[in-house]
Amino acid sequence: MDRGGDASSPSLAGTFAASPAPTASPTPSGPSPAELAEQRRAARSKALTAALKKYAATVPEFSVAVLDRKTGQRYAFRGSERYETASVVKVQVLACLLLDAQDDDRDLTATELSLAKRMIRYSDNDATTSLFARLGRATAVTRSNERLGLTHTTVSGAWGLTRTTVNDQVRLLGELVDTHGPLDNDSRELAFKLMSTVDDDQDWGVPVVARVGETATVKNGWLPRSADGGRWIINTVGRVTGDDVDVSIAVLSHDNGSMSGGIRVVEKAAKLTRRYLQY
Repeated sequence: MDRGGDASSPSLAGTFAASPAPTASPTPSGPSPAELAEQRRAARSKALTAALKKYAATVPEFSVAVLDRKTGQRYAFRGSERYETASVVKVQVLACLLLDAQDDDRDLTATELSLAKRMIRYSDNDATTSLFARLGRATAVTRSNERLGLTHTTVSGAWGLTRTTVNDQVRLLGELVDTHGPLDNDSRELAFKLMSTVDDDQDWGVPVVARVGETATVKNGWLPRSADGGRWIINTVGRVTGDDVDVSIAVLSHDNGSMSGGIRVVEKAAKLTRRYLQY
């Protein structure tokens, strides 16, 4: 009997829709090149912090900060700790002098220029005291610091006992070269000239980081403190520039047993920043 189909054909229990055409699985986008670069920087910073902590456990207290102008990155180890400046405050006095002349729309006088050269190149204390007084002492330098963004520096009437942080010091170093900052081109050029031509016996600290073909600027500070049993403040601030590098570095330390020992501490800390941050 005809049942509407071939009795020899198997019956179907149901019907099936046609399977959709296979599609490619979405490809994960992954981190962008910028994100990868940031991850690498974070890893280098973490490694540097570990290395500095290990070193700090074996020597007197120090702080270090780095500003990389090519990348805009900043790094600090104990960046907000305050230290007495000793002679690195002379960079603040120089900046104050340059701003004072700019405000009056004039060049430095022959006397001011001579005093500034002695202050930076030879770390002459008498020259510094003379400029400090001419400018208006702590009040004037404090006003200058405010214009330069130094928010954690307290200027002392005894200028060498000014207290500062490495964060403020790399900020100051950055302002000395910032084309959009308060210092004009002539002022920036003079600061660079003086800090890149210090006397041979002043040429330690930050310059040990510079490689062949690179240029270093520097101002160092050293002071045995009777209040600390004759132990030494040893500080160094400066900048290293070259084809592929433009980095400001500040290392502040105290409680060193000797000047030479303190120099070894600040130079080792500076060298570690280059080794780990790979600038």
